Amino acid sequence: MNTAPHVVIIGAGFGGLTAAQALRKAPVQITVIDRTNHHLFQPLLYQVAMAGLSPADIAAPIRSILRSQKNASVLLAEATGVDFANHEIILGGQGAPDGQRQERMKYDYLLLATGGRTSYFGHDDWEQFAPGLKDLDDAVEIRRRVLMAFEAAEKEADPKRRRELLTFVVVGGGPTGVELAGAIAELANFVLARDFRTIDPEAAEILLLEGGPGILPSFAPELSESALQQLTGLGVKVRTGAQVTKIDEMGVYLGEEKICTATVIWGAGVRATALTQSLGVETDRAGRVIVQNDLSLPGQKNAFAIGDMTLFLQDGKPLPGVSPVAMQMGNSVARNIQNDLAGKPRENFRYFDKGSMATIGRKAAIAEVGKLKLTGFAAWLFWLGLHIWFLIGFRNRFAVMFNWAWSYFTYQRGARLITGRRLSLRPRRSIAEDGKVKQREGEYQVQ
Repeated sequence: MNTAPHVVIIGAGFGGLTAAQALRKAPVQITVIDRTNHHLFQPLLYQVAMAGLSPADIAAPIRSILRSQKNASVLLAEATGVDFANHEIILGGQGAPDGQRQERMKYDYLLLATGGRTSYFGHDDWEQFAPGLKDLDDAVEIRRRVLMAFEAAEKEADPKRRRELLTFVVVGGGPTGVELAGAIAELANFVLARDFRTIDPEAAEILLLEGGPGILPSFAPELSESALQQLTGLGVKVRTGAQVTKIDEMGVYLGEEKICTATVIWGAGVRATALTQSLGVETDRAGRVIVQNDLSLPGQKNAFAIGDMTLFLQDGKPLPGVSPVAMQMGNSVARNIQNDLAGKPRENFRYFDKGSMATIGRKAAIAEVGKLKLTGFAAWLFWLGLHIWFLIGFRNRFAVMFNWAWSYFTYQRGARLITGRRLSLRPRRSIAEDGKVKQREGEYQVQ
């Protein structure tokens, strides 16, 4: 009979997977539960959305990653709740034999690492018009919409409607929004420039809207300014202080101003996953769990939470929702579990900031590592090397290096496939010159 303590880890992102691997020599039995069968390298997700990489280049099967770790097993399931009184995880959906019935799993230690989801700040109805970028399905959908916009513009005879199709709006001036805006500009200016006969992709208008006073506010002011200049050099129009008040099938509204566009991408906010609302513990406005100094949940010594689903204040400031934070949290929880088993006191978590970076485009990036600040080509090389180093699996590293080298020297992208959940030919509303809504029959509705 196996009497080793059972550690259940919900979520195989950076934090959860790091914790599982850190416990590989511990006298515990680990079960990693995730609702997908793969670990996703999220920092490169925008590259899939912009046809630079294929989904398999930035994802690896969880079972393959943990194959040689004898004390770890993997379960494809979705956690829908936690029964703290009985130390049980409530599973539903894919984890149940009939696909619906709930099941329960006992734990001795629980680690919640379910990550985050896109936040529309109370306007969830905007999601259908402005997808966010959190998983592979989102990336494939955004890729489909962007490529379909160029295809629809190629067959559009009306100059006004063609201009709408060739206008791309990215909402949010954080790293995700900056990366997406720069990547769309590269796609239009280099990759697609000679592929069309009727339209000129280089004439596409890319707008980056930021509600605050500047983009990339977490970086040093001089780096944010450099990023702005590099974006402008790529042809991206950046508007700060631009508060989005509405998004619909017609475009984006900034108060009374309307920006007509067929393609809007949302990169402005993150909130915790729905599981946090069922835990019965204190959360902040974004639904994030407020954890203790040792990353345990209040009143639950054997239950921990890490990553984007948590709020952890360090020196009075919340830690950012980035992968290094989640990975360091995962290592800290693993050490505290081992300290418990060895009869040693727990340690409080403290994040060591090794630096931040954001890529803007070809040979364009910014990086901040301690007092070292890099911009342009040097920052881009640093960003590229670091991301390849942290990719899981030799195949992924080789594939990414090959694709990046190919794209760099040929200005081509091999992942320009229009796939996804739907390809609509439904009528789309447009505004007539007199301001009344009219129907345009038989054209693509890129949504």
